[in-house]
Amino acid sequence: MSFFEGSLYGLEVGGSCSSGDLNQDKDDSNTESGNASILNSRMALQHFSHPQHPLVFNANERSGISCQGCWEPVWGPSYSCITCKSSYHHKSCAELPLELQHPLHPNHPLILTKGIKKYNKCVDCNEFRFQYIYHCSHCNFSIHSGCSFRLTIKSAVHKDHDHSLTRIWKLMKFTCDFCGKEGNLPFLCVPCNFGIHTSCATCPPTVKVTRHEHPLQLTQSLEIHQSNSRICLLCVKKVDTHWVYYCSICDFIAHLHCSMNPRNKAYKKLEELVEEQLHLSVDPATYEVKKFTMGEDGAKIVTEIKHFTHDHDLKLTNKVPNNIKCNGCVRDILPPFYCCTQCNFFLHKSCVELPKIKRHPLHRHPLTLNYRSRSFSCAFCAEECNGLCYNCQFCNYDLNVQCSLISNTLTHACHEHRLYLSNTNTKQECSSCGEYRYRVFCCATCEFVLDFRCAALPQTAYNNQHEHPFILCYKPEDDSGEYYCDICEEERDPKQWFYYCADCNFPAHLECILGKKPNVK
Repeated sequence: MSFFEGSLYGLEVGGSCSSGDLNQDKDDSNTESGNASILNSRMALQHFSHPQHPLVFNANERSGISCQGCWEPVWGPSYSCITCKSSYHHKSCAELPLELQHPLHPNHPLILTKGIKKYNKCVDCNEFRFQYIYHCSHCNFSIHSGCSFRLTIKSAVHKDHDHSLTRIWKLMKFTCDFCGKEGNLPFLCVPCNFGIHTSCATCPPTVKVTRHEHPLQLTQSLEIHQSNSRICLLCVKKVDTHWVYYCSICDFIAHLHCSMNPRNKAYKKLEELVEEQLHLSVDPATYEVKKFTMGEDGAKIVTEIKHFTHDHDLKLTNKVPNNIKCNGCVRDILPPFYCCTQCNFFLHKSCVELPKIKRHPLHRHPLTLNYRSRSFSCAFCAEECNGLCYNCQFCNYDLNVQCSLISNTLTHACHEHRLYLSNTNTKQECSSCGEYRYRVFCCATCEFVLDFRCAALPQTAYNNQHEHPFILCYKPEDDSGEYYCDICEEERDPKQWFYYCADCNFPAHLECILGKKPNVK
């Protein structure tokens, strides 16, 4: 079998999808019959990644949702599951051959599979990415689907090199003369002994990332010696490569691979779609003003509102009840806040004033404010939550209020240096709780890491068993060597954060003060 020949997915066109294949349920005739009608009129295929239902062809997808195969946004011709509203694929990714005979691994065929952490490190780009890979289980050989097809390029000419670059069809260790990182499969200029990664050979001169407002220019790192920073502001790691992406206006530096990572890269069509959706938002208000008064300074004070989260009108008050939490952010109620006089419903004034639609630097689509009485899992802190949340209408993505308010940079009392948001393909260990997360805040000076859960912990908390407020503490209260929780009377780990009342010398575990589900009311 020759290079890239293999068994393609069986395409099912028109009425070739039988009722048995579609698993239709007669009791749910409205939805299923509608889906069957669509399937009978559109091309569909059965895909290994989604065996429950066939994927249906869409000639002009415009959601920009991530492709399950390559994690790039889906535009134009695509396949997706119309039953589950999921499993979006570019047409090219959906129709990849299941089996591949590749010149880099001629002894065994490579099988297309989902990327799994234990074996999805690509022999070409040398990175872990959650995209489809071609894998040989006998030899533990893996190559990303995108990298495997880029290898069909026989030669290339890079704008910063005068000679033609030729693909070397053999695994060999080398150091890329463009980014300075090690690799296995170079494009090589024999006369100059110049070697470069496949990905570096295709780096564009300008790139836009979601975390920065200006385009970044491809720049030789030696040319930015005037920069005050040597830290990539996407992964918060040291910049020690020959070439970088750089914004001279803001002194913003980023690694090549970080800028090109689908997690960080901005796409023009998607940016246009986001702006269009924000502009076309008909009713961005979250509440209707019922009554208001004028303050002494002439400012308008809204005293009664109708909020979208509640059936009754809410009135502004400063009288704080005992042990009551906000129904929006599930934090202790502090004045000023709005309350319902008919039932036990409270909202901070700040929660009432949250924008209906907002953008977040870690998500491609605009997020819409919703209210969930049932629990949901926050995409950032992974905590079970309810109340107000920001939701993406395209993705299975929810974000609680506390995490949504944290910006790209963070100054936290637990650490002396400023922390920067990092979003990479590799999990990092939180220095506070020890959990491993993809989205964390990192220190550019030292190795301190903080996840969203710890970053969002309230600095002050209350407990109905104690009259004074508790303050979040990061180091042991003394050097006695014996540390216990005065609520549960169990031993405390001195390396873990805790809550402390200095008036009473009263320490307590986080969960003893906040509860096992602090974000659920």
